[in-house]
Amino acid sequence: MHSLNTKTRALLGGCCLAMALALQTGVASAESVLRIGMTAGDIPRTLGQPDQGFEGNRFTGLTMYDALTQWDLSSAEDASVVIPGLATEWSVNEDDQTKWTFVLREGVTFHDGSPFDADAVVWNVQKVLDEDALHYDASQVGVTASRMPTLRSATKIDEYTVELTTSEPDSFLPINLTNLFMASPAKWQEFFDGASGDDTAKAAAAWDAFARDASGTGPWIMESFAPRERLELVKNDDYWDAGRVPNVDRLVLYPMPEANARTAALLSGQVDWIEAPAPDAIAQIESRGFVIHKNEAPHVWPWQFSRIEGSPWNDVNVRQAANLCIDREGMRDGLLAGLMAPATGAVEEGHPWRGDVTFNITFDPDEGRRLMEESGFSAENRLSVKALTSASGSGQMQPLPMNEYIQQALGECYFDVELEVLEWNTLFTNWRQGAKDPASLGAHSTNVTFATMDPFFALVRFLQSGMAAPVSNNWGYINEPLYDELVEKARRTFEPEARDAALAELHAASVNDAAFLYVAHDVSPRAMSPNVQNVIQPKSWFIDFSPISIEE
Repeated sequence: MHSLNTKTRALLGGCCLAMALALQTGVASAESVLRIGMTAGDIPRTLGQPDQGFEGNRFTGLTMYDALTQWDLSSAEDASVVIPGLATEWSVNEDDQTKWTFVLREGVTFHDGSPFDADAVVWNVQKVLDEDALHYDASQVGVTASRMPTLRSATKIDEYTVELTTSEPDSFLPINLTNLFMASPAKWQEFFDGASGDDTAKAAAAWDAFARDASGTGPWIMESFAPRERLELVKNDDYWDAGRVPNVDRLVLYPMPEANARTAALLSGQVDWIEAPAPDAIAQIESRGFVIHKNEAPHVWPWQFSRIEGSPWNDVNVRQAANLCIDREGMRDGLLAGLMAPATGAVEEGHPWRGDVTFNITFDPDEGRRLMEESGFSAENRLSVKALTSASGSGQMQPLPMNEYIQQALGECYFDVELEVLEWNTLFTNWRQGAKDPASLGAHSTNVTFATMDPFFALVRFLQSGMAAPVSNNWGYINEPLYDELVEKARRTFEPEARDAALAELHAASVNDAAFLYVAHDVSPRAMSPNVQNVIQPKSWFIDFSPISIEE
């Protein structure tokens, strides 16, 4: 098998995608293979902390790696919640709530056979937080530290116990830790020892080599990797959770940023599964016997406003007017063929964080124009705004047609919208650089979608002034004392119901103030061959590939 795969890899290098897929199918006929077309324009980084947004976590994080805590992705009906991962239990110190004790799972090994233990946890915290550590990797910091901004250090207590320290009491820490994936220190050290040059050069070379031959503890093992072309993973028969050993032998991931190209690849049999099919092809996809899976996800598609000095969005009338001028139901039923849910906030009615929302976000362009006129704008005196977006990307749905729809709708309410289209990873990187950065090109808003399944990701990183770029994702430099007060209240509340009450106050205050242009909630549409079975589409931005099987 190894020699056949080697020959295959050589041939693939000079072939088009269709030929490569056909060749691979022939070679791997004795094994079950699941081929997926992603929305990403490149393979998300494989060295432990993925890029490409949460699509990176989905495909190269949760597959090859595990974190101390993880999301329960086993149900299509129940909300996904945090459950034990590589840690079996955790608790906050009652006398000092900046200290947490995590008890680790015993008997787990990395793909290279080395043990997972407290030393490995300390090492993985240091890789993104300790600039003095030999293995510290600045390239992994941006996509990690901004997702767990209060974590400061890890200390080994014994072989299977660690103490994590935060900069302030933070009840969100166990949720944040779902984003810190555990890479193998032994594997990295092997690459470091084999590199040449000074320690800095050797460390960089070690991470580069690790990305091509990764080692985590996850249910899938990297077999081969060709940037911008494909990533091949094989199942980990020795995975520590026997119930999640994959049913499919091989998982092959292809970057396909164009919706029409993904759809064509599915219909022609080049792949078995695609993310975000083209909405205008849904009828054709279903008529050909392919299956559409969808489920409303905790994921919102917004414009995030700049609130720096001189921004047109500093006027609450303007923010509210924009929200009232979008026909979300029309976008859903027409443009997106039903593949969205209208957003009237980060979370909707019935959610524990919804709160007392008094600003009714609906389609009311007359009221939108009235608010604009109140602020001095009219058909003769229009307001120019510039928005950043991308052509594709993790959770971006169908960003160009959706933004063109918004551009036209806001045009009816005295806005002149200029769209600046960036490559997805460039846009995502700028999300942490902020509206003041030259890379924002003077834009007044950015269109980066985000998950809302935990308090930090849904609210805190955008609304707290201390999360302003580059600390986290407060791209627009929002600075509202009430938001800060409510964030601190929620962070320091360790009883769930009381914490939810504080978060509800925060959410309601932000919606009433029209902190975002709320547009849509993703339903995570996926189209796939009817041969792909046992798909559980959870109420999550993530999905577990382990239960999936291929039926001939």
